Amino acid sequence: MCPFADTQRKPQQMLPDQDDALQLQRTILATVPDALIVIDEQGTILLFSETAARMFGYADDEAIGQNVRILMPNPDRERHDDYMRHYMETGEAHIIGVGRVTNARRRDGSTFPIELAIGEAVTEHGRLFTGFIRDLTEAQRAERRLNDLQTELSHISRVSAMGSLASALAHELNQPLTAITSYAEGARSLLGDDGTPAADNIEMVREALAEASVQALRAGQIVRRLREFISRGESDKRVERLRRLVTEASALALTGTGTNSLDFNLRLDPRADLVLVDRIQIQQVLLNLIRNAVEAMQRSGRQILDIRSRRAERDMVEVIVADSGPGLAAEIAAVLFQPFNTSKEKGMGLGLSISRTIVEAHGGRIWAEPSEFGGTAFHFTLPLAEEPGDV
Repeated sequence: MCPFADTQRKPQQMLPDQDDALQLQRTILATVPDALIVIDEQGTILLFSETAARMFGYADDEAIGQNVRILMPNPDRERHDDYMRHYMETGEAHIIGVGRVTNARRRDGSTFPIELAIGEAVTEHGRLFTGFIRDLTEAQRAERRLNDLQTELSHISRVSAMGSLASALAHELNQPLTAITSYAEGARSLLGDDGTPAADNIEMVREALAEASVQALRAGQIVRRLREFISRGESDKRVERLRRLVTEASALALTGTGTNSLDFNLRLDPRADLVLVDRIQIQQVLLNLIRNAVEAMQRSGRQILDIRSRRAERDMVEVIVADSGPGLAAEIAAVLFQPFNTSKEKGMGLGLSISRTIVEAHGGRIWAEPSEFGGTAFHFTLPLAEEPGDV
């Protein structure tokens, strides 16, 4: 017999009994940092963790037995049952096994951004779906504070750069403009009282006008070189899903805006979902348009934000962001996309101008029309993608 037999003996594995297992489950559910929700094939909530109860404002006994759509804002709230039915019939999964950023709805009706991950399990009683939910409110608020700070620093940098640029531009343009003035004044002095130059002065007037024209062309070249320098650089365009871009941008744009009474409708054409874009730039356009819409509706009794898409001509998709605000004044509509024109007290008037530059750089166009809800509808087009690429 080996003298070390007793020391090599493996310890007996202790299996918890049913009560211990239940206690362990309660402990895990009470301490897991993310909200955990389990639903069945009909969307009925079977398990609702304590974190979920704190996050959504429902007690577990109030949520269990309810349809999970009570935790969703529109349009997901109205369409969830159809989504579930479509998945059960076809097996086509769009979000299962893939984390995504979206919006959720608390018991008091307020919405907040979340990161959602969904898993699926097949049991003898049917399929179960688990959802892990992380509240992004604080993370996005901190991100917005950081972005605000970066914006302030960028503003200071831009003001300094604009001062240097203005000084350099004034120096470069001063010489040709001064020459143009001198030649024009010289030509005018060579004219007679009746505006007709004497025969001896005709050639000199021609030379003066020719030199003025040369200097005008030189000034134009300076401005053109400056424009080319500013606009230089290619964007990072990839194949993206439009639904993902709009969902993430709207979740960020609506954070902390106090939009409890907002009726948010999302109607995106699934046949025109893949687009070839720079994700950051297009989400910046969406952020700008959505925030403008929310600000425009601050004093409106009926607050409707409607985002939809449809296929347009020439392999393009048209995106519409419409609101129920007061609409655009005629004097603002005439100069809407020109820089430094704004109806906001503290606005710079650059958001729509930048948005137009981004959209046009993607080969599209942007314009505004009255919306069916009484406010303004901004339309812009983007190129459709033929290949799924990295999506």
